[in-house]
Amino acid sequence: MSNVSKRIKISIITINYNNVSGLEETILSVSKQNYENIEYIVIDGGSYDGSREILTKYNHVIDYWVSEQDAGIYNAMNKGINIATGDYLLFINSGDMITADHVIEEAVKIGLYEDLVCGNLWFIKESSRREWVTPDSISFQTFLTSTIPHPCTFIKKTLFNTIGLYNEQHKIVSDWEFFLLATCKYNCTYKHINLFLTDFNEEGISSNPENFSLIDKEKENVLKKNFSFFLEDYKKYMIVSEELRRVKYIIRLKNFFKKLSKPS
Repeated sequence: MSNVSKRIKISIITINYNNVSGLEETILSVSKQNYENIEYIVIDGGSYDGSREILTKYNHVIDYWVSEQDAGIYNAMNKGINIATGDYLLFINSGDMITADHVIEEAVKIGLYEDLVCGNLWFIKESSRREWVTPDSISFQTFLTSTIPHPCTFIKKTLFNTIGLYNEQHKIVSDWEFFLLATCKYNCTYKHINLFLTDFNEEGISSNPENFSLIDKEKENVLKKNFSFFLEDYKKYMIVSEELRRVKYIIRLKNFFKKLSKPS
């Protein structure tokens, strides 16, 4: 690895609230990284499930941690951003894990130069796994229909000086808003690296179907404020998307009842 690569400092930020088992798994996955120039920050929202004891237990592998009440997910992330001193930030929240011990080192070897450097991730739910391969190029259309995955994206620290911190008014989509503004308003550079960086736990708030309507509403508000010209396109997409969700739900129900009707 070149001397320039060795000097690149990665700040990994973990936020946690009452997820003691997930927190320990995340800390262990970070602590096993063989890339040396890592700063590790954990922001805990005043958990009462034993998380504080886990943070004390692993104090020797954490550069900074705090356990105090916060104002939500993005307030906690912003605390971490303000503390971080790395060249790039990577958000690995409690319950998520870095896929292998050498992954951060491999990413740095491939090259971290662009404003956003995005790898791939695995969605983990109970015993199942499915992959998300990030696109090689992105456009406004990317954010109308999807996003780039927050837990496997190296974000250049200076972007937060240019764009600002995460919008704490949103509960779910502030990272989506940040990436949208970065690429489509501020013309930030982007690169995809074909490396699976993160095991992402699908039990989180953004993966819960009960929150889909809130996600849609928050995205609509972002577009109305920043890209009003494209708002109608988004609304049309959401109508189609909602119909697809309805059809998929009906298909699942039909398959369920078919299984019930089969003779044992």
